[in-house]
Amino acid sequence: MNSGTKLLERAVSYATRSVLDVTPADLQCPTPCHGWNLDMLLRHASESLAALHDATATGHVALIPDGQCGLFDPVQAFRNQAGRLLAARAVSCPRRELDVGGLPLPGITAECAGAIEIVVHGWDISQACGQCRPIPESLAASLLVIVPLLIPETSRHSLFSPPVQTGPQASLGDQLVAFLGRKPVPRPGTA
Repeated sequence: MNSGTKLLERAVSYATRSVLDVTPADLQCPTPCHGWNLDMLLRHASESLAALHDATATGHVALIPDGQCGLFDPVQAFRNQAGRLLAARAVSCPRRELDVGGLPLPGITAECAGAIEIVVHGWDISQACGQCRPIPESLAASLLVIVPLLIPETSRHSLFSPPVQTGPQASLGDQLVAFLGRKPVPRPGTA
């Protein structure tokens, strides 16, 4: 198992725990993603998990995901997509190369980008619900190494807000979300 595979699985595990306590009343709560509520974020994260599943199961990712028809429970959809991804990964070998909208992409790049996406949205979900679940330090440390490579300053503006300054006592998880334009919430003893 390569390091990208392990990172993605750890990211999905963290994000899935963040979804455990989401209630229907939480779905209208704002998230750290400007202009998004929790319902919108869960739907987006479910689409990301579905794309990662497709990459694992078929080696192909469409640029425009299949839309969900009708009303559905975004929390259950997130859980289902996370379960489908992990199940597919249990029986599939990591792919060296993927077809993303007709263009090749190294499989490890997709896994690492997916891990960043899923972890940060797991953190966003946790914040929106008032759980404030920290990103595990070892996971954050691994992602901090690769995030500047995958999200360089020259191309981040359409995807992320500018990095947020953190204090010297900031955890690695807080440094990660700050790099991705989110304002970490100080925890007792860290201010």
